[in-house]
Amino acid sequence: MSSQSTRNKLQQLHELLLQEREHAKCLSVEDMLAVSKQKHELIDSLGPIEALDPEDHALAEKIQAENRRNAYLFWSTLTWIRESMEFFGKKVSPSVYNAGGNTLNKACNGRLLSGKV
Repeated sequence: MSSQSTRNKLQQLHELLLQEREHAKCLSVEDMLAVSKQKHELIDSLGPIEALDPEDHALAEKIQAENRRNAYLFWSTLTWIRESMEFFGKKVSPSVYNAGGNTLNKACNGRLLSGKV
């Protein structure tokens, strides 16, 4: 693969990472999944890169930083969703008492996901 071809693919990958984040921020799941599919296909077409031109190192580092930024966004969003589900699960769960009359903490039972709220 020529260095120009590699550079073009790296630039496309950078653009796809930016698009993926924008779609995630707008909660446009279908668009985000489409961009993610394009990103994976592009990464597969890149294959292993033996040596990278020095001028492409900066672009590769930028891609790495954007990818980490997206990963953090996705991780923090997933954590927020899990915490929200746990919070609302506790609010709709009936109180449960043990034999001594003490309240037991009950894990979120997924009623929000099942539609039985």
